[in-house]
Amino acid sequence: MEWVALVTWVLTAGGGLILLSMWLARGGMRQQRESGSRIRPPLILSHFLLAAAGLVVWVIYVINDNDSLAWVAFVMLAIVALLGWTMFAIWWQRRQRERRAGTAVADAAGGNPQGTVPAEQSFPVSIVTLHGILAVTTVVLVFLTAIGVGE
Repeated sequence: MEWVALVTWVLTAGGGLILLSMWLARGGMRQQRESGSRIRPPLILSHFLLAAAGLVVWVIYVINDNDSLAWVAFVMLAIVALLGWTMFAIWWQRRQRERRAGTAVADAAGGNPQGTVPAEQSFPVSIVTLHGILAVTTVVLVFLTAIGVGE
């Protein structure tokens, strides 16, 4: 089961890297200074860095089969999940607000030079959905592995 968790974690990371690169390309790093409901750089970068560190811990666990490392990876992943849910809530609420107001989510062709639309509003729903499904699957698989299911 630890190998399946590793595969899902890597796939989740791939989706996350796509989203992060889109956020960066749309000016996400400049959102620290802007007002309103936006995913700020400290939130998304801590999500990314902690997820990457947790993945490294998981790889070391798979190599060494040290149960303590499985739990460390799970705790790290749980924090990553909380950060991810926070970002999802920001993204979803803003998206719903703009949909109700009848405003455009983002100019997919020209970006957002004025900074009026947060960078994350250009995320394709399909990638956000897949990233979320894979993330939940990874959390469950890592937890099941840590408690010894499938040994």
